[in-house]
Amino acid sequence: MAGRFPLYTDADVRGPLIKALKSAGWDIARAIDEMVEGTSDPPHFERAVKLGRVLVTNDAGQEARAQQWYEAKRNFPGLIVWRQAVYDQMTFGQLVDAFEELAGQDDPFTPYPIIRIWPKR
Repeated sequence: MAGRFPLYTDADVRGPLIKALKSAGWDIARAIDEMVEGTSDPPHFERAVKLGRVLVTNDAGQEARAQQWYEAKRNFPGLIVWRQAVYDQMTFGQLVDAFEELAGQDDPFTPYPIIRIWPKR
């Protein structure tokens, strides 16, 4: 079923994007609000899973962690990832549009729960 899904943004996701997503109506839990600053990545991944939220990150370590969970057949809601360099190639509005496109899909995290955002050519 298409629709927005709850998000958990890690500390690497830029504030203006979080603000733009919230303004667009997305339900977001921020890492900084969930745990003390400087908390390592694994607890954030596990917190997102516990809360039933899709983790949003720019961190290759979080992507690798999600891949390990997937290969171990451990369930998690999903992961959306892009590299920091994408911020230089896409506007915050274009990134929000990418999230909206995912929300328009019936089940964007099936069969593969890791989604990588790339600039459109």
